[in-house]
Amino acid sequence: MAASFFSLSRSIHFQPVCLVKPSLLKHTFPFCPSSPLKSRPCPLWSSSFSICLLRTRARHYSLRRPIKTHLIRSPSPSPRSFCVSASSNAAEMAETECNPLLKDFYFPPFDSIQAEHVRPGVRALLKKLESDLAELERTVEPTWPKLVEPLERIVDRMAVIWGAVSHLKAVKDNADLRSAIEEVQPEKVAFELKLGQSKPIYNAFKAIRESPDWEKLSDARKRIVEAQIKEAVLNGVALEDDKRKEFNKIEQELAKLSQKFGENVLDSTKKFEKLITDKKDIEGLPATALGLAAQTAVSKGHENATAENGPWIITLDAPSFMAVMQHAKNRTLREEVYRAYITRASSGDLDNTGTIDQILKLRLEKAKLLGYNNYAEVSMACKMATVKKAEELLEKLRCASWNPAVQDMEDLKVFSKSQGAPEADDLNNWDTTFWSERLRESKYDINEEELRPYFSLPKVMDGLFSLANKLFGINVEPADGLAPVWISDVRFYRVNDSSGSPIAYFYFDPYSRPSEKRGGAWMDEVVGRSRIMSQDGSSPRLPVAHMVCNQMPPVGDKPSLMTFREVETVFHEFGHALQHMLTRQDDGLVAGIRNVEWDAVELPSQFMENWCYHRDTLMSIGKHYETGESIPDDIYKKLLAARTFRAGSLSLRQIRFASLDLELHTKYVPGGSESIFDVDRRVSEKTQILPPLLEDKFLCSFSHIFAGGYAAGYYSYKWAEVLSADAFSAFEDAGLNDDKAVKETGHRFRETVLALGGGKAPLEVFVEFRGREPSPEALLRHNGLLQAA
Repeated sequence: MAASFFSLSRSIHFQPVCLVKPSLLKHTFPFCPSSPLKSRPCPLWSSSFSICLLRTRARHYSLRRPIKTHLIRSPSPSPRSFCVSASSNAAEMAETECNPLLKDFYFPPFDSIQAEHVRPGVRALLKKLESDLAELERTVEPTWPKLVEPLERIVDRMAVIWGAVSHLKAVKDNADLRSAIEEVQPEKVAFELKLGQSKPIYNAFKAIRESPDWEKLSDARKRIVEAQIKEAVLNGVALEDDKRKEFNKIEQELAKLSQKFGENVLDSTKKFEKLITDKKDIEGLPATALGLAAQTAVSKGHENATAENGPWIITLDAPSFMAVMQHAKNRTLREEVYRAYITRASSGDLDNTGTIDQILKLRLEKAKLLGYNNYAEVSMACKMATVKKAEELLEKLRCASWNPAVQDMEDLKVFSKSQGAPEADDLNNWDTTFWSERLRESKYDINEEELRPYFSLPKVMDGLFSLANKLFGINVEPADGLAPVWISDVRFYRVNDSSGSPIAYFYFDPYSRPSEKRGGAWMDEVVGRSRIMSQDGSSPRLPVAHMVCNQMPPVGDKPSLMTFREVETVFHEFGHALQHMLTRQDDGLVAGIRNVEWDAVELPSQFMENWCYHRDTLMSIGKHYETGESIPDDIYKKLLAARTFRAGSLSLRQIRFASLDLELHTKYVPGGSESIFDVDRRVSEKTQILPPLLEDKFLCSFSHIFAGGYAAGYYSYKWAEVLSADAFSAFEDAGLNDDKAVKETGHRFRETVLALGGGKAPLEVFVEFRGREPSPEALLRHNGLLQAA
């Protein structure tokens, strides 16, 4: 396996890379060929969090401390200080003068941006940027100051403002905001296409590459130039007029379809409600789930609902859905909720089936216009892998996972039969999660719900920040009140270096809010590090990030008490945020997560998950919220032992999604004899021990590939997992109990993986950190699959 997958430099042909990873494309830089959402959702079913899909949230936790405003190096202008208006018309001026989107801000005024600001704000911005683009094309020269710097200013302004609007739609969705975005999105996409297809800019970049000064450029700047040239071509710059017109029409339509897909998933998720009044029907549900169900019932008009006596409302929001799947003894209830979940957005006005076919059809047409055989080839032009190498990796992991997964199912049958379960000889899809949880409890004497009191969100965050200090020498402190937030639950933090100077900021929105918030967990940028966009004219602008989760909100007077999987999710997203915030690149187009190949971008996030199994780290975050008692050592040992529980099954689930994604974007023929669901069933024959139901239409809610950035790229989770596991093994080799060695290795990780961002190819970055090329051995060892491989 090592020979055929890694060594990467020998076995994988590196393609020119994207300017930024696809999660930022179309909202940040228009040069990459895909058009996903701005934010990056985490895996539907990852090895770290059995369901990182559509979740929600609601309350707040108390960790308030005084903020030290004197630490701010570059004070941000007040949102009221300056208004960018491109209008000379008095009425339009009046409309835009007080528009918060058009103020000169550093922290977006999330508390004052409303749907009514979107149309005039985005249109005024586009008018100004059209003028700036025209001026750039008129004066462009193949030099950094005359080409890249003005270009970065244009794309940055668009990124920040559209990013704020897109973010609000993700976390505070409503009909007015949807309507406003839907109306201006075609205009915004048209501008991005105009910018991405600018021949003067394209020719200037080519001139830089062909100039005698090329070799004098830094590696980071060479990557910027090469990426711009490649992505301009992928964006249609070289197409003849008629074909370019067709290409642009496809891009507009894809943007609409992706937006509609995501809205249908959200609407169908929140549409399902199961009211339960008989206590017998919710037997087995833990107190936290009952409290949430009662809290939901109160919000739906059942004023007297209590956790003890109900009524209770079950939803398809992840905390509620997973509680039923894992703990409800009522098999009929499990079946009903499961069937509702796998058929979301697959019927009536919210049916995504036709939308999927249209998306796949248009993606294929786009690929053909660009001279590729299929859309996967277009996607891979921005990645480390090729289609062939991605398929090879998935097949090797599938082979390693299959027999262990077969044994997993046999273990479930034997165990459920020993417990007298009538369904033991006929386990179905709504049974496996329930009996897996019972088997895990029996085998390792661990009950996830009983562990919740040890994982209160404030303590978890304190422990996470202590780890970041130990590994990377940074200090994270609350800075609530420094930046406007979109809801009171959101926390704001400042990241300081060892001298106490700020180097970054981030927002954290932790809780599930089914009625308005998109599901999943993600990290995204608010602004990136940039010398050009300096706030004070000398030091680079400091990066700001969003970190969004969808975990169980506080219930009653208790803080948010987390499952171990939710803990892993927070560590995962913080890993993404660290790469954005700890970059040392001053060229904004390669700072942080920008220009990092998509199939390497999960490295820091999956790397951070490993620390949840590190004894000292777990003890620092596992403190009982009432007594302060540390999690017992025997429980830690059980968690460690349970790490590889059903690893084969979890791996196959991810491989199903990744293989299906590649199949749909390489071989599937839209409108042909085989439907998308036929393809899923065919792929599942090789990747699932228990076949999906005939009515399983999970594809209709597979936002990762139809409304996100993972089209022909879902394999990236496994690809990057190889990198992240091997990176963590460097700490294991150094000695996890050797503080000095851990700090030295952490410093090296910060100065390479986190600092270099998109300024160097991922393989080179990895080798610089690890001292050698990656090997999949650590991943298989961590998952207990090495012997099977």
